[in-house]
Amino acid sequence: MTPTTRSRVAGAFLTVALVAGTGTTAAQESGSDHHDHDHGETSERTVHLAPDVLAEFGVETAEAGPGVLRDWRQLPAEVRASADRVAHLVPRYEGVVTEVRAGIGDRVKPGQVLAKIENSATLVTFPVTTMLGGVVIDRTLSLGEAVGRDKPVFVIADLDTVWVDIAVYLRDLELVDVGQPVTVLCGRHDEPVHDRIDYVSPVVDEATRTATARVVLANHDLHWRPGMFATARVLVEETDVPVAVPPSALLLVDGSMSVFVQSGGEFVPRAVAVGRATDELVEIVQGLAPGETYVVRNGFTLKAELEKASFGDGHAH
Repeated sequence: MTPTTRSRVAGAFLTVALVAGTGTTAAQESGSDHHDHDHGETSERTVHLAPDVLAEFGVETAEAGPGVLRDWRQLPAEVRASADRVAHLVPRYEGVVTEVRAGIGDRVKPGQVLAKIENSATLVTFPVTTMLGGVVIDRTLSLGEAVGRDKPVFVIADLDTVWVDIAVYLRDLELVDVGQPVTVLCGRHDEPVHDRIDYVSPVVDEATRTATARVVLANHDLHWRPGMFATARVLVEETDVPVAVPPSALLLVDGSMSVFVQSGGEFVPRAVAVGRATDELVEIVQGLAPGETYVVRNGFTLKAELEKASFGDGHAH
């Protein structure tokens, strides 16, 4: 059985035949490289379609050239209130609540009185005042209730900025660091937010066996709400390659991974050898040279013409 090599591309696997015992691809064995294309062609057949037909079927071309392979890690995340911008208000004295002026969800300003409590010992009324502006996210007192100093009666959070805490698995911990680009998405219909990692915890949580990476996001419109689950894509590596194409350019023609190369008004299927791959780009090791024009999208139309021609009904020749 002929061994194969597999490259991950856009959630699927591309398979390139290997020559047994050599470790080289079929394209390499045939002598194809970036400067010698004739031997790398899948066949001598060509396809010619009129420009209006190409436009009708959405066949798009591009010039082959360098690309940057970006390796992203997709990790779970959760939106949290910034811990250094949260105030837990505890009464100065035990007493009975005589007035309540704020509820959960209210916006408050620094110095604002949120409630009044009558001291049980002196019968003097004193205010509960916030020194932090923000939103009331918790309230545990009610009018006429006796309260003590053992728990907060209000929790105020300044949500103009929030934390997005990312769970970093042990296998990815060495790849994630402060300053790396990250894309945060919360909900299918939200626009992604692009930022950088602000902090990576020096310890691993004993229960989850994950570390925490953090992104600090502006939140003036309160779009990001604490408790929301999110997805974070962290860029862990970038690699420059001489030739790269999107996965949509690659088609299996006559059993070989190929691209359609344009020469004048004709298109020729050419076998290529692929290297490293991401969801966005695939490195072309051999078979396509910088500057050549190739079909980047909807090349299956050209492939269909070749298949029709093999039965004597098509435009290929």
